[in-house]
Amino acid sequence: MSEKPYYETMYILRPDIPEEEVDSHLKKYTEILEKSGTEVLDSQMRGKRRLAYPIAKHKEGIYVQLSHKGNGQQVATLERAMRLSEDVIRYLTVKQDGPLPTPKSTSKEDETEKEAVQPTEDKTEKEEVKPTEDKTESPAKEEKQ
Repeated sequence: MSEKPYYETMYILRPDIPEEEVDSHLKKYTEILEKSGTEVLDSQMRGKRRLAYPIAKHKEGIYVQLSHKGNGQQVATLERAMRLSEDVIRYLTVKQDGPLPTPKSTSKEDETEKEAVQPTEDKTEKEEVKPTEDKTESPAKEEKQ
């Protein structure tokens, strides 16, 4: 029980904002946490990725992961700032009880593993969708004739 819990906030920025603005968002949310007396453990840009479903007419988003350690009061302050920002399309904060996150080297390895898995998932989804569409269209055409 000696390990204190930490928080992990994952947020998605609009895909059409420039690189400099992404960096300013990273700094802005880190500063909000530091002002509230929270220790920022890690802040990582996960890059632009395809969304599972469209959010506010966007099919992609820029994912950012922020790990922070505090008493929990900082979450409301952080999420309020994200809610008010038009550039943040989704955010989620999760309380973690495990060991503290390791520096960025491990995370980059995880990121490449996830990227390697994604293309195969996309191909499978496309292959499954096409035959289903064909099957649905064929009986409908046959019935009309």
